[in-house]
Amino acid sequence: MDKIEVVSPVGGEAVKQRGISPRLPDLNGKTVGEIWNGVFRGEHTFPFIRAMLQERFPGIKIIPYTDFPHIYGGDKLTEQRAYAKQIAAMAKEKGCDAIISGNGA
Repeated sequence: MDKIEVVSPVGGEAVKQRGISPRLPDLNGKTVGEIWNGVFRGEHTFPFIRAMLQERFPGIKIIPYTDFPHIYGGDKLTEQRAYAKQIAAMAKEKGCDAIISGNGA
């Protein structure tokens, strides 16, 4: 009987998985940044989400998406990594404890 060598089309894991950050116990007194890529009406959804969070957590500070750059494209992996590093550095500089990234669609 002939032996055939097969390679899985799924491939191997390209990125080493890391653990996620622990969940914040509460958003009171925390700073939350909004990141928007310009897709799906963020100009309408973010103000709504912001108002709901401020009602539920009166001590929350929210840095609106307008204080961060709009990141378009992102189809290229190297660009995605550069954008992610830029946004992470800005969020850290602004004192963000958490980020809302994406909403809707």
